[in-house]
Amino acid sequence: MNLNWYIVPLAALIPMVLGFVWYHPKVFGMAWMKACGITMDDTQGMNMLKLMGISLLLCLLLSLSLVSLTIHQMGFLSVFEGDATLKDPNSATSLYIKNFMELYGDRFRTFKHGALHGTIAGLFIALPAIGMGALYERKSFTYVAINAGYLIISMALMGGVICGFM
Repeated sequence: MNLNWYIVPLAALIPMVLGFVWYHPKVFGMAWMKACGITMDDTQGMNMLKLMGISLLLCLLLSLSLVSLTIHQMGFLSVFEGDATLKDPNSATSLYIKNFMELYGDRFRTFKHGALHGTIAGLFIALPAIGMGALYERKSFTYVAINAGYLIISMALMGGVICGFM
């Protein structure tokens, strides 16, 4: 199984681009600001380079985490981590892995399948994390819906790109 690791930073750009659209004042931006309790004046004077740089770093971490969540073969390979016999290409373990990958290395490696797993991760990881924080911050359902919706769609698209093209 050959992996194209250039896809990981490319997929990290997806939430950045989607965020520009999603949080635009003419889409969900004004509703989001109202749900957060901030105004356009509050956003003035922000260090945008720092904000975008940190956001991109966090998106890269999210992209990296989706590799193991969307590509099933990564789970199979992780079982053999630290096995000393892997250094010998003729060992039973190495031959087993080679045979397995020849037979199943491209199974479930489509955009559609990755998008499914990205959506599941968004629904069962991002949504609960945002929801829990929002409960304690006393944020509205609108706040949760806007932020979780953004992450679910971002993770679906990221998962699709990672699984289908990596």
